[in-house]
Amino acid sequence: MAKRSSLSIRIVEGKNLPAKDITGSSDPYCIVKVDNEPIIRTATVWKTLCPFWGEEYQVHLPPTFHAVAFYVMDEDALSRDDVIGKVCLTRDTLASHPKGFSGWAHLMEVDPDEEVQGEIHLRLEVLPGARARRLRCSVLEARDLAPKDRNGASDPFVRVRYKGRTQETSIVKKSCYPRWNETFEFELEEGATEALCVEAWDWDLVSRNDFLGKVVIDVQRLWAAQQEEGWFRLQPDQSKSRQHVKGNLGSLQLEVRLRDETVLPSSCYQPLVQLLCHEVKLGVQGPGQLIPLIEETTSTECRQDVATNLLKLFLGQGLAKDFLDLLFQLELSRTSEAWEGAGRIGLGGGGGEGILVAGMRYLHGVLGPIINKVFEEKKYVELDPSKVEVKDVGCSGLHRPQTEAEVLEQSAQTLRAHLGALLSALCRSVRACPAVVRATFRQLFRRVRERFPGAQHENVPFIAVTSFLCLRFFSPAIMSPKLFHLRERHADARTSRTLLLLAKAVQNVGNMDTPASRAKEAWMEPLQPTVRQGVAQLKDFITKLVDIEEKDELDLQRTLSLQAPPVKEGPLFIHRTKGKGPLMSSSFKKLYFSLTTEVLSFAKTPSSKKSALIKLANVRAAEKVEEKSFGSSNVMQVIYTDDAGRPQTAYLQCKCVNELNQWLSALRKVSINNTGLLGSYHPGVFRGDKWSCCHQREKTGRGCDKTRSRVTLQEWNDPLDHDLEAQLIYRHLLSVEAMLWEKHQELSGGAEASTVPASPGKAPEDSLAQLLRVLRDLHEAHSSSPASSPTSEPNCLLQLQT
Repeated sequence: MAKRSSLSIRIVEGKNLPAKDITGSSDPYCIVKVDNEPIIRTATVWKTLCPFWGEEYQVHLPPTFHAVAFYVMDEDALSRDDVIGKVCLTRDTLASHPKGFSGWAHLMEVDPDEEVQGEIHLRLEVLPGARARRLRCSVLEARDLAPKDRNGASDPFVRVRYKGRTQETSIVKKSCYPRWNETFEFELEEGATEALCVEAWDWDLVSRNDFLGKVVIDVQRLWAAQQEEGWFRLQPDQSKSRQHVKGNLGSLQLEVRLRDETVLPSSCYQPLVQLLCHEVKLGVQGPGQLIPLIEETTSTECRQDVATNLLKLFLGQGLAKDFLDLLFQLELSRTSEAWEGAGRIGLGGGGGEGILVAGMRYLHGVLGPIINKVFEEKKYVELDPSKVEVKDVGCSGLHRPQTEAEVLEQSAQTLRAHLGALLSALCRSVRACPAVVRATFRQLFRRVRERFPGAQHENVPFIAVTSFLCLRFFSPAIMSPKLFHLRERHADARTSRTLLLLAKAVQNVGNMDTPASRAKEAWMEPLQPTVRQGVAQLKDFITKLVDIEEKDELDLQRTLSLQAPPVKEGPLFIHRTKGKGPLMSSSFKKLYFSLTTEVLSFAKTPSSKKSALIKLANVRAAEKVEEKSFGSSNVMQVIYTDDAGRPQTAYLQCKCVNELNQWLSALRKVSINNTGLLGSYHPGVFRGDKWSCCHQREKTGRGCDKTRSRVTLQEWNDPLDHDLEAQLIYRHLLSVEAMLWEKHQELSGGAEASTVPASPGKAPEDSLAQLLRVLRDLHEAHSSSPASSPTSEPNCLLQLQT
């Protein structure tokens, strides 16, 4: 069993930001830090004071994190990026909002004395003395201190204060991971109430020293304990009264939800999983009614999440198609209007999320080249006469300004070319479509045709499929390629307009070119020939897509399962340390890397032959490297053992912080079950005869910082976590248990209103009674689980005085 925490983050938009550029505007982006470690960077929105991002992320992290901070930055090409302001949400704040924090938050001024990070290792003792007891404070080491100097490090020392007396450690030059091992003593009077203050500072030769953080120790608690040792988190100096600037720095709209889950061993969830699978196999024709009952008792606001969790669970059990088929039948039983019913089936019940879960790689294969071409061309495209701006287009080949008619015709030609290329790519992709998606569409097509068999409803089954395929899958990805991982940055205004018009055209094709879709925006008429041709192409594509027998489907699924797709791939710069010379950024060589569940390999180009670099079973840690180590940012290290068992380190540089965290996340997830994973590591490099981070001279000695193997990002290509999905379903069922009991009472005639259904034995139970019994057993398992108790900060044995 394990305690897991995750943050669901949506950075929506900003408003009324201050202008940082001489043009009277800004180029804002956001950096998200968890306990001062950068995890996410949004795309930059250029030349605006009211940016819209709309970016969503999910971060898995240890339950002991303290805060998540959102920094709004202004990107500058020629100088250091400006900090506009920040919003900080503590773990306690997020825990007090079970449904998540949602809304606008004022940006606060960034105060250097509050930008502290890291931990300090102290040993505290109360000793007997000749006249009075003595308080001994041993300052051992610190880790992850804030870099305050331009070289990317600090020159830290520690100041220990008690009852007006101050003592200081020596200064450790150029290190954020210093080691002191120095001891100080103070006279301690019985009943003394004054606190012991331990402050970390960065020494500066010509300017004032920079504050790095402090720890305040309650001496009375120490007196009772006599001796304590541990790592203490450095805190900001809150003794000074500061007036934070509020309002004039603008605001940030956020949606942040903290979810803590205690995940039990798989065996505990088997009764629940087996019961739900049995119900899906029975379908609506049999006695199984649990799925309709769960749907009935689930509120509208969380129905989508619950359906998605169930779908992921059934994907792992090979029943995704059967589950979606059950949802289709339930929805069709409620509708009498063919056109409305077809669209509602396609967009409701968690089906769209299911297509995303199973078909993202397919989406990338079909859409990727078209999206890339739109971004590369950067053509001005507009079909709405009321929005045409001739001056933006420049001059034609005759060296005269283009007329409005010429702009519209050129735009129509460009969009027809993109739409035609997309439809052609789609028609060629039948065999590439995932088997589970094909089987789901086949069932949907068949169910709708059975429900509306008349000739007047000939297009309804096609519209049911295209409601998934076009309206929920392709069109949103075209409009927001960044959110579907098709591009690393948001589109500029011109490209966004092209993508929007292309998405509208795809929607018209998906609606089978109905009169209603044509009348909505008459200025889309120039695309009608391509749309009509696209309707015929799309119908032919769907006919081929759903024409798959059960045996063929299984054979296709087996074929696809044998093709292990890469977990992550892309260009990286590699360097391996050799000799005693300095490590410069120019020593990195660009190669194309591919990560599978077995090996990290590289090649000169994506198409050239790959060479294995690291066997995944040999990975011991994947961590960041201090910026000062190579004079470059976004460098990671993969610590592993070679075939002879000797420790090795590969240094890989990424082009941005997002790519860095994505690679770290992927490496950690594929090696999470390795034996011999490290608990500590060196964030620096071994240069000359010592580590650059902590100056330790033993190359194979214990690392000076803790590894962060549990910090990962949720991505679309992650393997399913069946136990977590089962836990989330259990958690939801627990929240509606009262309604399930009422339903059980109603079905049993009120005789068993207050009793837990008995275990199976003499009389068979109905499915609802079995579910209630399973929930009871899971509740008891959680109650007896050690992981369900409140999590405390490890190795921090003393409470801070407030």
